[in-house]
Amino acid sequence: MKDYSPITVINVLSRKHFEQTIVIAGNDGLGRQIKWVHVVEVTNIRKLLNGHELILTTGVSWKETTDICLSFLQQLIDSNASGLCVEMGTHTSTIPKEMIEHADKHQFPIIIFQKEVPFVEITQDIHTYLINQQYKMISDLEQYAQSLNKKLLTTDHYHEILQFFQQTLDTQVIFRLNEHDMEYFPNCSKKEKEKWQKLIKHKELLKTNSFGSASVQILGHEYAEVMILSDNQTLNEFDFLLLDRTSTALAQHLLRDLYVGEKKRIQDSEWILDWLNGQHTNEGILEYLLDQEVRTNIEGGVVLVYKYTSSKQKTALDSNYFKLLFRTVFEQQGFTAFLTEKSDGFIFILLNRRSMKTWKQRLSSGIERMRESEFIKKQNASHIKIGVGKFVESLNEIHKSYLTAEETVRIQKKMGVVKPHYFYEELHLFRLISIMNKQVDLREFVLEYLHPIFEYDKRTNGKLLETLRIYLACNGSKQETAKRLFIVRQTLYHRIGKIEKLLGEDFMTPEKRVAIEFMLLTYDYLLPIEQREINVELFNRT
Repeated sequence: MKDYSPITVINVLSRKHFEQTIVIAGNDGLGRQIKWVHVVEVTNIRKLLNGHELILTTGVSWKETTDICLSFLQQLIDSNASGLCVEMGTHTSTIPKEMIEHADKHQFPIIIFQKEVPFVEITQDIHTYLINQQYKMISDLEQYAQSLNKKLLTTDHYHEILQFFQQTLDTQVIFRLNEHDMEYFPNCSKKEKEKWQKLIKHKELLKTNSFGSASVQILGHEYAEVMILSDNQTLNEFDFLLLDRTSTALAQHLLRDLYVGEKKRIQDSEWILDWLNGQHTNEGILEYLLDQEVRTNIEGGVVLVYKYTSSKQKTALDSNYFKLLFRTVFEQQGFTAFLTEKSDGFIFILLNRRSMKTWKQRLSSGIERMRESEFIKKQNASHIKIGVGKFVESLNEIHKSYLTAEETVRIQKKMGVVKPHYFYEELHLFRLISIMNKQVDLREFVLEYLHPIFEYDKRTNGKLLETLRIYLACNGSKQETAKRLFIVRQTLYHRIGKIEKLLGEDFMTPEKRVAIEFMLLTYDYLLPIEQREINVELFNRT
């Protein structure tokens, strides 16, 4: 580890021109960092400082007045100055006791020169040191970056980058890929690993100068984390700059690996299609997963179908980028993804690596993160359909999840739901309607129950269908129904009276009410959303 420790007040005391100095206050603050030296001979200094300045003064503006001295000192403390150096004899002969006590209280160093000193030479000396140190640090950082770039061209594994980083720093480096165990460079004993893990778990116990971490970002999401820790050395600015460069290099290397892996997965697409069609045994699937180096602690799986309906959208969609984004998001949610691409979208097999109790919640979070990404927002969301099939515990039943995922998308297209139901298990009655519609003509059933309402609304624009929907949704509460329809109760009573005449006074009895509600859902399913106005002739032709 190269020493780029910041220059402090105590370091300055050993330099030229500081031989005849005495620290009269703030000994506990001698470790304050110095970033610049400033000569000040005015009392209003607050707006002139940026922090970490060592102040040189003759005290000519004080006139040894206690109030002015304390005001001047407080401004330095508030501005986070490093310390105050006063030349005694020329304009100032004493430092007020109150000023010394106040500086001690705030651990702010006050240093006195016992004889006249050249302020110009002091500032030149310290500034030269600071500039040279900064230049050397930038030069070494550039040299490290060049070496890192060369490694990126030849390295086969990210371990080589981390080993190079550790050898440069000569401190403990820890790396963690999402959903993977921590890796240690250099490797250490189990006892040492437990010590580091304990420190990382309680980061608030670590001093800020002994721990550092950087996120490895891929496609706008955290993919990994690099950490540096030291229990016997102080980490400096140079160490943190190296950490930043290394995390960027790791992101480039891992992204390259992901693209290469994506190309390989395309070759596996035919095998995955057979899997989706139920042509593989459980033993064959497990063997395939081992070949893909997938952990065997799989707790079931589910299929997600992602479809887009616009041809322009299809040509604009960067398939590789989308697939990498998808994998990154759902890996973080505890899924291993396998996919195949079709002409109208993608099919993802998501293998669950965590508790089955939380799979749906985690999958929902992943879908929302995808929809909120800038990449997806650029697509026309109204032309995107996402369907999640039934969750299966046995991997040789993935084809069942695939069929139900496709059915979910078909129902979504029919319903045109503003807030889509992504999950097959949330479709409930719509699943039953879809099955029944394949066997019988449901339009006759709908008209048998609702034809009088259709005819009345068509003839009078009476809004009885809307009233019926809301009245049923409110469980027969007239007050709530009137509120949701924005009408007075008298108007509602009139409409309900009309509904009773058309459907029968028993329309709210349990069995008939269930049938009517079912027919309303069936009507929505059968009639396209853009044509969902009361039009009996159109409905008859649908």
